[in-house]
Amino acid sequence: MKQTERGPREPLPEETWRQRGKATPEARSGESLRFSCHRPWRSWEARNREPMRLKIEELAQERSRLEEDKKLLEAQLERLTLQGDFDQSKTKVLHLSLNPASVARQRLREDWQQLQEECKHLRELVRALEAGGPVPADLEAAAGLPSSKEVAELKRQVESAELKNQRLKEVFQTKIQEFRKACYALTGYQVDITTEGQFRLTSMYAERKADCLVFKAAGPSGTKMQLLETEFSRTVPELIELHLLRQDSIPAFLSALTLDLFSRQTVA
Repeated sequence: MKQTERGPREPLPEETWRQRGKATPEARSGESLRFSCHRPWRSWEARNREPMRLKIEELAQERSRLEEDKKLLEAQLERLTLQGDFDQSKTKVLHLSLNPASVARQRLREDWQQLQEECKHLRELVRALEAGGPVPADLEAAAGLPSSKEVAELKRQVESAELKNQRLKEVFQTKIQEFRKACYALTGYQVDITTEGQFRLTSMYAERKADCLVFKAAGPSGTKMQLLETEFSRTVPELIELHLLRQDSIPAFLSALTLDLFSRQTVA
C-alpha cells in the first residue's frame, strides 16, 4: 500500500473545538496568562494586609489623641478668657487713673501694716503684764488701756458700789424681819416660804410646833390660794367645810381657827 505524505496539520476550526467540549488553544493560553498575572498580586496583598491594618489602627488612635488635645486646649482657652486673659497683640487695655482695684489693694496693705503694729504692741504689753511691772505709757495708749489713775478710780468706784449693795442687803433683810414680825403680831400667823409658790402658816396659839397649814398659790397670777392637806388640817374639818368650801373665804377661816386655838388655851 502506498503511503501518502502528510503535510502540516491544519488547525481545527473553533466551532469544532466547541463541539468537542474543549476550549481552543488560544483561549487556554489566555486563561493561563490571566492566572499567571493575578497570582503575584494576591500574594503581595496577603503579605501586606496585617501591616496595613495595624497602621490604620495606629492612625485612628493618633486621631483620637489629637481630638482630646484639641478639646483640652479649647477648655484652657475658654478658662483663660473668663479669667481676663487676652492677646496683647489684638487687644488694648485702658487703665483708669483711679483704679478701684489698686485703691483696694493699697487699703488692704495699709490695714495689714496697722494690724502688724497692733500685734507688736500687744505682744510687748503681754510681756510687761507677765513680768508684773508697770505698763509703759506708750503701750497703754497703743492698746487703748486706761491709765493707772483711771484704774485706781475704777477700783474705788467698784468698792463703793459693792459696799452700797451690801448695806442695801442688810437694810432689806432688816425690813423683811420687821415686816414678818408685824404680820405675826397683827394676824397671829408666822408666814414662811417653803418652796416656790408654797407658804407655811403657823399660829401663835398652836399647841405644837408642827401644827401648821400649807397654802399653794394657784391661778395665772398667783392671786388665789389653795389649802393643801396636812396632819393639822385634818383636825379642823368643820372650819374647812364652813369657811372654805361654803363661804370661800381664807381670812374667815384663819380668823375662826385663831379663835378656836385661843379658846382652847384659855379653857386649859
